[in-house]
Amino acid sequence: MIAIPWLYGLIGLAAGILLGSLAVVLFYRLGFSKARKGMKEAMENADLEAQKALGEAQKTGENRKRELLLQAKEEIHKARLELEKELKEKKTELARERSRLDLKEESLDKKLETLDSKEEALDQRVSDVLALEERAKELEKAKVLELERVSEMSLEEARTLVLDQARREYSHDMAVMLKQMEEATREEADRKAKEIVVNSIQRYAADYVSETTVSVVSLPNDEMKGRIIGREGRNIRAIETITGVDLIIDDTPEAVILSSFDPIRREIARLTIEKLIIDGRIHPARIEEMAEKATKEVEATVKQEGDRAAFETGVMGLHPELLRLLGRLRYRTSYGQNVLKHSIEVCWLAGMMAAELGLDVTMAKRAGLLHDIGKAADFEMEGSHIQLGADIARKYKESPEIVNAIMAHHGDVEPETTIAVLVAASDAVSAARPGARRENVETYIKRIQKLEEIANSFEGVEKSYAIQAGREIRVMVKPENIKDEDMILKARDICKTIEAEMDYPGQIKVNLIRETRVSDYAK
Repeated sequence: MIAIPWLYGLIGLAAGILLGSLAVVLFYRLGFSKARKGMKEAMENADLEAQKALGEAQKTGENRKRELLLQAKEEIHKARLELEKELKEKKTELARERSRLDLKEESLDKKLETLDSKEEALDQRVSDVLALEERAKELEKAKVLELERVSEMSLEEARTLVLDQARREYSHDMAVMLKQMEEATREEADRKAKEIVVNSIQRYAADYVSETTVSVVSLPNDEMKGRIIGREGRNIRAIETITGVDLIIDDTPEAVILSSFDPIRREIARLTIEKLIIDGRIHPARIEEMAEKATKEVEATVKQEGDRAAFETGVMGLHPELLRLLGRLRYRTSYGQNVLKHSIEVCWLAGMMAAELGLDVTMAKRAGLLHDIGKAADFEMEGSHIQLGADIARKYKESPEIVNAIMAHHGDVEPETTIAVLVAASDAVSAARPGARRENVETYIKRIQKLEEIANSFEGVEKSYAIQAGREIRVMVKPENIKDEDMILKARDICKTIEAEMDYPGQIKVNLIRETRVSDYAK
């Protein structure tokens, strides 16, 4: 009974909702009909407005199109007028250019005609000259044949006769002229050369100490000789085997002599013996140890000497191996002259001479310092020090001028530059300075004998005498074979032979003496 009111309530609620929904649907359908009618009217109005706007746009487009066409026609007309004007001007210019070309063509045609006529005339003249030359040759040949017939002598015989006669008549005049020219040239050259050389010598003067190929080691007492020799000579054999030098122990008090042509070995042996004397223990093992220490000391000294020489002379940029070879020259001698000191002196002299002549001083000093570099290896390798020096310089990328200066400083090849000549002159000046070098007796005697043999080998020489320690030779000639006018030529021939066949320091003076003696007796 209680649930019935609720049921009625629910039924009433459902009926209310249904009625409300129907009312809403009715109202919606009525509103939609009105809205659709309004939309239709709006669309019809929009179509009318669009058709109206389209008509106006078409009218405006037609007007704009007509305006653009008129404007384009005007521009085309203007461009056509300008093009016609420019074309007219080009035609006028081409007409003028064509007229100028026609005038030039006419002028060239006239010149060609003139050249053709001149060429024809020249050809005619050439043919005439050739004909005249042929005629002259024929006449000359006929003249020679006629002369040969008249003189009963051929052309070669006549030429020989004329030359012999001219030689006899003018040999004296030629000799006199040659002598005058030589004297004038020699005086001027000697004056200038002496001036340059003397200035260089005055600016650089160094003391010399003569060196030899032997070294003397002082001993504290003679008892030390026995210890150096050792039992049954084992110590001296070890020293000679390890160092490669000859150890001479004679009657010289408190001294032993080391002899070797390898200066490096000799120096190592000297230091080894000195160290052994100071140490007091002398046996083969100790000798080998001291020799190793001495070798390291000598190598260090060699490097220091090479660096010092380059720094002292201002020659920079040398290869390290070249510096080492320079340092080895410290222990190398030539005729008693230390080669490193000699190379430094040649460096300075060549630089000073190059400065006097306005040449490359740096190049001259470099060539002077390296000119004897081959002497650092000539006792280890085959070949002359000149060839070895040139090979070393090429190996370490020295310039061709330096190589030529090395090869030409003794005249083995022709100098290609003035610097090579200066290096050769500086080398001669350094070697010829009094006290700089000395020769052994055997070399001196051989040079004197060779000098006299060369002079005596010439025809007409009676006898010769080498004097002034080989710096001068007096040649006595036979007066019946050599005349006064032939003396100059004979002296020149002797000098050239001496220069070609001998090596000598400085220069050699050749004096020719012709003496005629007449004897008679009063009875």
